[in-house]
This record gives sequence, structure tokens and C-alpha cells, in this order.
Amino acid sequence: MGEAAGDRVLSRLHSVRERIGDSLSAHPNELVAVFTRLVNLGNGMLQSHQIIAEYNTAIPEAEREKLKDGAFEDVLRAAQEAIVISPWVALAIRPRPGVWEYVRVNVSELAVEELSVPEYLQFKEQLVEGSNKDFMLELDFEPFNASFPRPSLSKSIGNGVQFLNRHLSSKLFHDKESMYPLLNFLRAHNYKGMTMMLNDRIRSLSALQGALRKAEEHLSGLPADTPYSDFHHRFQELGLEKGWGDCAKRAQETLHLLLDLLEAPDPSTLEKFLGTIPMVFNVVILSPHGYFAQANVLGYPDTGGQVITSCIVYTWSSD
Repeated sequence: MGEAAGDRVLSRLHSVRERIGDSLSAHPNELVAVFTRLVNLGNGMLQSHQIIAEYNTAIPEAEREKLKDGAFEDVLRAAQEAIVISPWVALAIRPRPGVWEYVRVNVSELAVEELSVPEYLQFKEQLVEGSNKDFMLELDFEPFNASFPRPSLSKSIGNGVQFLNRHLSSKLFHDKESMYPLLNFLRAHNYKGMTMMLNDRIRSLSALQGALRKAEEHLSGLPADTPYSDFHHRFQELGLEKGWGDCAKRAQETLHLLLDLLEAPDPSTLEKFLGTIPMVFNVVILSPHGYFAQANVLGYPDTGGQVITSCIVYTWSSD
């Protein structure tokens, strides 16, 4: 039989500060050796690989096996950086994607403090500014992303495009009025004053759907490889401009995507449709040396800082 309901206990998730404090109580000599070694390196910033290297040097392998049962080694391996200002060592710890915790340890007193983000940044700035807080520059970027959607699941990290597509398509599901931002974008899209996608003939969603169906019907009677120049006059009459595709087949595929999106929005269709719209017109390539794209320079040393800039301009003259 399983445990009785009264015997079940919900365990509390301990903070990093508590886990380091428990490790200090259980293995004080080993932890003091690690933090003392970090302090002896002098004031500065240490990256994660440097922290682990100092840990491996300070603690013999046999002793490290004992620490593996505790939480201290896990905390150190999750630390992304350490700020050393004697006698303090502050750690920025990322236990899992999207989650950060900040603590600092007083090596002299073996005290552990939990830090907020502003407190950690202020401590970090002391490496440059010292303890003078009278002229601290603080920039607030919150207004720039106040209305911007933020992922709440770790799996969304690194998949920002998919997350934004899901967020946008969910807004498009509400009602027909929610589709107007997409319509306005297609009407406003241009390149150096050249109208693309939609012209002023289309002012409503119903007009857009009607134009798309007529364009689809027109393209269905053309060979797949018919160039855009052969049907662009008909497209302009319907309110469609360049950007739908360079041939009948590609234009028809783009029309189908938008018709599907207007009928039943979903993240996959939205991503595919936005991916077909020409929006990248300039590509700038920077080279940190002076022999970029030159002939007979293989094996030459760099020129020590010369920057060569190449600009490639893409224009859609036929789609």
C-alpha cells in the first residue's frame, strides 16, 4: 500500500542562499578554501570556466566526491560569473533557462546574502566606480518592452520567432477586427517609396479576400512558370503589387497562405506567410581585416584593425 495521505509531506524548494548556507555548515573547510582562492585572485570578474577551474584546483578529487552529494557543486556549475571584491564573492547563478539568482558570500565571516538584480548590478559596478554611489548612471529600458510579450516557459527560450508567431496568431483568432494590423502592414509595406504587396484599391478585409480569390482564379489559368511581368497589370487592377512571387506558382502559393490565414489563423501559416514577404533589402558584411574579398591574399596577415564594408542590395523587380 502507498503512504497514507497524512504521511505525505510537501518539501520546500530551497533558495540558492539556503543551499550555500547548508553546504557551509556541512563542509566549512572545503568551501572556505574555494572562496579564499577566488578572493586571492584579486578584485575582478571570473567567468564560469574560471570558477570551476579554481574549484577543481582548491579541492582534491577525493574531497570533491564528498561534495557531490550536496548542493554546492551544482550551484558552482550553474554560476555564470563571479564578482570578487574582497572579502565578498558575488555569484550570478542560472539554475535553469530563464531563471537567475544572485548571492554573495563574505569569506571572512562565512555569511551568505541574497541579492536582488539592482543590488547585484550595483555591487558589480563597484569594480569600476568603487563605492561612490552619488553619480550612478541608471537607464530604464522598461518603457520599450512594457507591452512586449514575454515567454513564461523555458522551452520558448531560443525559439523567439515561434513564440511571437503563436502570440500574434492567438490575437488574430479573436475576431475579424484583429486582422486589421496585418492588413495595415501589407498596405504600408514599401521599399524606397515603391509600393509593395497592396495598393490603395484595398481598404478592407472583405476587399482583400475578394481580390485574393480573383487573383487566384486568374493564376489558375496560367502556366506555373509564367513570369510576374505577364500578370502584374491584372494584379494592380485587383489591388496587388510586387512581392507576391516572381512567377505564377510562387504567387499562387503566397495567395493560398494569406487566404488560409484569413480563414483560420495559426502560428505555422503565419510564419510561412511572413517568410515569403520581401523585407530584407540590404546586407552589410563587416570584415575585421583588410583582405576581405580581394584576390591573391590567402595566408596574408591581417592589417590590424582596418574594416572593409560591403553592402549588397537586394531588390525585387519582378515579384
